[in-house]
Amino acid sequence: MQFQTIRHDVSDGILTITLNRPEQLNAFTVTMAEELEHSFRAVNDDDSVRAVIVTGAGRAFCAGMDLSREGNVFGLDEELTPGLPDMADLDDPAIAAVRDTGGRCTLAIHDCRKPVIAALNGAAVGIGATMTLAMDRRLMSASARIGLVFGRIGIVPEACSTWYLPRLVGPSAALDLVMRADILDAEAALALGLVDEVHPAEDLLTQAVTVADAWTRGRSPVAVALSRQMVRRNGTLAHPGEAHRIDSLAMFWTSIGDGKEGVAAFLEKRKPAFQGRASAMPDFYNDWVAGEARPSSSKSK
Repeated sequence: MQFQTIRHDVSDGILTITLNRPEQLNAFTVTMAEELEHSFRAVNDDDSVRAVIVTGAGRAFCAGMDLSREGNVFGLDEELTPGLPDMADLDDPAIAAVRDTGGRCTLAIHDCRKPVIAALNGAAVGIGATMTLAMDRRLMSASARIGLVFGRIGIVPEACSTWYLPRLVGPSAALDLVMRADILDAEAALALGLVDEVHPAEDLLTQAVTVADAWTRGRSPVAVALSRQMVRRNGTLAHPGEAHRIDSLAMFWTSIGDGKEGVAAFLEKRKPAFQGRASAMPDFYNDWVAGEARPSSSKSK
């Protein structure tokens, strides 16, 4: 895919995706949404990549949706009259022009088999803030700002952010952030739990690489992918017994895969040489993540 709004750079197994519209403060467009969604889905099959870092070119991370587009600035078809039943199947082409473009991007991040780390180098507002909530860790420059500013222009939080935000900061703080629509400095964002680390601008990407290495260097790609999805999905289940089903399958398949090499390496006091690939997950994996993505009404049919 030829990118118009983002840039890919791979170094030592880490893919850095740079939002690349610096003259527009990396404002989000429908094209950017499509390119990001493609990137986070394509990387699942790229075994040369073990982690992803997302940052911005120039002085901003992402200044929100580009509001200069003609017509509906969010790329939605105003001729349609959708209702809740129409949204039962998110893959239905008939609702493609109804679906929130930011949500398409964050669902791809959610499903990604590689850890995703945000490096907020500058202003991150609107979708520039909400897209990061689906990522696994948020590092922020000390001079950056972040805000969920939707209330200022009469719209609602998007990009599945009302699912992620309460899990990160708690429901009361989440509602306050949404209703006030304030723009926060780095220290305030850190205190709330909206971001995880604050660093001087010149150290930001180095620190993001440090996290990526700590999580993935010398680790089983299959175990990393499974662990990421288990933490994301199992914590929302109603009973631990439901998590036990997934834990059991994941433990079984890793124990007869890279786990054998890991145990042998431990006993022989050497570094493991894992052979598993995130592009070739255990058979249960696709059924599991696809089932979790379906609305509860369709699960019971």
